[in-house]
Amino acid sequence: MWILWWIIFGAVVGWVASIITGNNARMGLLKNIIVGLVGALIGGWISTMIGIGTYDGFSLNSFVIAIIGAVLLLLVVNLFSRHRR
Repeated sequence: MWILWWIIFGAVVGWVASIITGNNARMGLLKNIIVGLVGALIGGWISTMIGIGTYDGFSLNSFVIAIIGAVLLLLVVNLFSRHRR
């Protein structure tokens, strides 16, 4: 059951991050889930490294950290995809 919660969490985080970065029209559910989960890992790793918080399950703090990580991930992906064109 916990994997279902992680998938839902990833989908919501990825969706919010795609809206913030303007990628919402190009992303589907699967990409939102992947971006949300990878973004949560990136955000948790960065926040732990700089000492502003930890990624410790489902909380508002974890949600914000995951969104920040997902936004950073999408910004980097957008940066590289613009150079390819």
